[in-house]
Amino acid sequence: MADLLIELFSEEIPARMQARAADDLKKLMTDGMVEAGLTYASAAAFATPRRLCLTVEGLLDASPRTVEERKGPKADAPEKAIEGFLRGAGLTRDDLEERDTPKGAILFAKIVKEGRPAADIIAEVLEQTIRNFPWPKSMRWGAGTLKWVRPLHSILCIVSREDGSEVVPLDVDGIVSGNSTRGHRFLAPDAFTVTGFDDYAAKLKRAFVVLDSSERRDAIWHDATNMAFASGMEVVEDAGLLAEVAGLVEWPVVLMGRIGDDFLDLPPEVLQTSMREHQKFFSVRNPKTGRIERFVTVANRTTADDGATILAGNEKVLSARLADAKFFWDNDLRIAKSDVGMAAWVENLKNVTFHNKLGTQAELIERMAVLARELAPMVGADADAAEQAAKIAKADLSSEMVYEFPELQGLMGRYYALAAGMSEEVAAAAEEHYAPLGPSDDVPTAPVSVAVALAEKIDKLTGFWAIDEKPTGSKDPFALRRAALGFIRTALENDLTVPVRQVVAGATHAADAEDLLSFLHDRLKVYLKDQGIRHDIIDACIAMDGNDDLTLLVKRARALSDTLKTEDGANLLQAFKRANNILSQAEAGTNLEYSHGGDVKFAETDEERALFAALDQADSVIAPAMKAQDFSTAMSALASLRPTLDAFFEAVQINTDNDVVRRNRLNLLGRIRTICASIADLTRIDG
Repeated sequence: MADLLIELFSEEIPARMQARAADDLKKLMTDGMVEAGLTYASAAAFATPRRLCLTVEGLLDASPRTVEERKGPKADAPEKAIEGFLRGAGLTRDDLEERDTPKGAILFAKIVKEGRPAADIIAEVLEQTIRNFPWPKSMRWGAGTLKWVRPLHSILCIVSREDGSEVVPLDVDGIVSGNSTRGHRFLAPDAFTVTGFDDYAAKLKRAFVVLDSSERRDAIWHDATNMAFASGMEVVEDAGLLAEVAGLVEWPVVLMGRIGDDFLDLPPEVLQTSMREHQKFFSVRNPKTGRIERFVTVANRTTADDGATILAGNEKVLSARLADAKFFWDNDLRIAKSDVGMAAWVENLKNVTFHNKLGTQAELIERMAVLARELAPMVGADADAAEQAAKIAKADLSSEMVYEFPELQGLMGRYYALAAGMSEEVAAAAEEHYAPLGPSDDVPTAPVSVAVALAEKIDKLTGFWAIDEKPTGSKDPFALRRAALGFIRTALENDLTVPVRQVVAGATHAADAEDLLSFLHDRLKVYLKDQGIRHDIIDACIAMDGNDDLTLLVKRARALSDTLKTEDGANLLQAFKRANNILSQAEAGTNLEYSHGGDVKFAETDEERALFAALDQADSVIAPAMKAQDFSTAMSALASLRPTLDAFFEAVQINTDNDVVRRNRLNLLGRIRTICASIADLTRIDG
């Protein structure tokens, strides 16, 4: 057994590409080696800004010798057929063996593949991996043809065993493999040799390189939080920034600086966004005031002055950045507080296209205002407030701050609406109407915000349906699936009754309400599947009246799902299907329909009379429960029929010779079908 170490050393790899590149290196190399017969015990990949590394343990010294027996044509087959078989097997006629079989004499070939040394296989697979590496972007440099994300400087490739290590010979576009690498660009730039992964990792650490990205992340977060805590502050968590910064440095050195007093009154989100996007700084918050007062930066080296010069330079650059943000903020506030206010921004949106077939952003706002007013009574919001909120919800798109930082849209609208003297609920709608942006985001709960959020999503869906720009397959350029899921979650999580057909009819766009409702039902199935509700159960509920009220539909589906998970519920389903099959056979080819319910006076057995009584009892509970939309009570009453139905089917013969009794019993089954059908279409349930 042997261990393999590979390092591809280059100029700085973009942080966003490092994790994927490490995974790709591991997959391409291990898959290639296994395919060539070289198995291993374990493998791990690492990435730093200047290197990709792969270590493989328990590698075979050589691929095994294999013997394959291949059946060929008959011995008396045409010569061309035999020649073709020989070419495919890479053999001559003398290598074939003729055997007698029940089908006559058959030619067999024994193909022997000798094992290959591990070094030969590794060199071949590594060269293919380097030349065909799936970088999102790559470049050529110098006179060579090799493409890499940044200029590739060296290839370290060694196989180590207990008795020593050897270099795997390899030459890729003039880059010859070896057993040496380099440490930190500034702190330890000289080359050094290694004999295996443990030696490699230890020497890199001494050369100021932390190989494992998770170790770099932990070190940065540990030092940053400790430094902030010592000053009575706290670091604002940002997992994405932490991962990115860990990909920018090989030897992280955490430094904390101050934000100028002139900028402390900027909204914390503005400070955080500006520092994150432009400088890759972490925000440090004062827990007593909630203000962002300091920042954490991560240098890639130690210095004699403990980072003082680096920190001074960062503070100077940050001040220039924040001066721009303060200018945007002050200018936007001046407009928001003016006599014209946010209406000036809305006016500017007349020149901003929402979609070439759906008009401008200003026209979108007008449509949203109409819809929000219509939706307000359904969600418990004040109609005037909902309309006002819809009219200013997207006004901040014209502001200078959002132009500079688009990710702050909505949030800045809230600040500006408050500055303009609008109410808290109207201002909140400017921020919250975009939600939810993802499956884990919270939905808006304030009535005015809910009205505006639903209005935006309905306008988007009906608009793109009207111009026939629906999602197809995996393509959804206008995020209509996300809008549909946002509509569904907002309605369900706020327990709202929002009749889709009525709302679509009230929208400005002439959309096909049934087709759009079907799309919403499909998204609802996906949403509920993650919650353990099967598609067939949802289909059984969609088949009922009122299926455009998604909240009502889901309550029905959840109650039905819970009932069918019980023993009584599952057995009741089988009893219903039995009754429905008997009725279908009796009604087939006739004009008869057994839906009169039967008459207890024609009952001949105690089991029949018991079923009549049980159905009367169940009906007395189910009818008012369904009217009150108490689906759980209705389902429980339905499931309670199970023992009586079991006894009926066991003791009673439906198709008796007495025609009156037979019809009465069929009408009794018809009553079972009618009661079940009042709750859900159980014919659509599998099983």
